[in-house]
Amino acid sequence: MRNTPTTPGPADRLTAFGNQLVDVHLWLREELARLRSGLDAFLSGEGERPRDLRAHCLAFCSALTRHHTAEDGGVFPALAGARPELRPVLDELAHDHTQVEEVLGRLQTLLDGLPAAPAAPLGPEEARRVSGELDGLIALVESHFTYEEKKLVAALNGLSVPLSEDFALHDLTGR
Repeated sequence: MRNTPTTPGPADRLTAFGNQLVDVHLWLREELARLRSGLDAFLSGEGERPRDLRAHCLAFCSALTRHHTAEDGGVFPALAGARPELRPVLDELAHDHTQVEEVLGRLQTLLDGLPAAPAAPLGPEEARRVSGELDGLIALVESHFTYEEKKLVAALNGLSVPLSEDFALHDLTGR
């Protein structure tokens, strides 16, 4: 018979960091898909009012920024200290964070410029620009998340230091 503890100990909490990363990424992917769907509906004249679309983008952008800031400010330094061989990966991921922030800024600016009236059509060039910026963000974020999960989940599960709550975004994801 196997002896299993009845209450979780500190080690149980620590092994969850890699899993938390995956959970946050899943939630952010879902939010990004909702943003894509909202933009597609708006561009086809069937969907969200521009104000709702801008608010959704702002909430998503804020959550993604908080998550990346927590990684850059706490998680990555902790991992670099515990696993120095990961420094090149961490540097590359931190560079991705800068690129993501730049795209988020451009996307937010484009969405802020959408016409106020829900039925006001965008010109084809403007629609292409907004849609293209979102497509670029989706591709960049998906590539970044996949690489980060592949390279860091096991290392995070072995980390023995507390991490920022913003890393897991508990207040937003409910996970």
